Amino acid sequence: MRKLNLDRYDDRDDIRCNLIESYDRLMNFVEKHLSDPFFLEGDIRVSIRNKLFREIVANILIHREYSNPYPAKFIIEKDRVITENGNKPHGFGEIDIDNFTPYPKNPVIARIFKEIGWAEELGSGIKNIKKYSQIYANSKPLFIEDDVFKTIINIKEADKKPPITADKKPPITADKIIEFLKQNKKITNKQGREITGLSATRVKEIFKLLCDENIIVAHGGNRDRFYTLKSEN
Repeated sequence: MRKLNLDRYDDRDDIRCNLIESYDRLMNFVEKHLSDPFFLEGDIRVSIRNKLFREIVANILIHREYSNPYPAKFIIEKDRVITENGNKPHGFGEIDIDNFTPYPKNPVIARIFKEIGWAEELGSGIKNIKKYSQIYANSKPLFIEDDVFKTIINIKEADKKPPITADKKPPITADKIIEFLKQNKKITNKQGREITGLSATRVKEIFKLLCDENIIVAHGGNRDRFYTLKSEN
């Protein structure tokens, strides 16, 4: 990680072990140093950060050219994440995400990762990275093919932690609550139940998540409690 000390690093993990342990250690590094903005699929909170970077980590391990001595790198900077990986190129320059032909590089490794649920069909990785990058940081990933394959993800928007909703889903409860607040300035637990149709317990859980993400602010005691948008305070 290079956010403060650009000449050396703020933190690092030199990974020299099998691919299963490598995957776990890389994900631990991601979870340690990258924010995880609020995200709901339906009414369930999921980690969109992990969805994105599991794809990136799996791609590093599956598609590396292991005869290439260049060390694989996963670099976290202040406003972007860069991966560099030894590669046997089938072209050169930036990849057109919407119009590319995937090539199997390590099919045995790919099959193992697919069996344990860490990978899908050939070519799905780049498409999923594009999808999750746009949700996580509102940015399009950049893939550059050369003797060293590079992936660049702009992450500066992720630290703002906006309320994010899953694409191709009907309006979800967090959206309804936030929209209500924009129009009415404050909301009570009772109003939350009325506009979402959810139980009191579930509405309180959603309010708590929004408070934890600094999107709304709670005021008053249990019976008199109400919430306002953080931006209104």
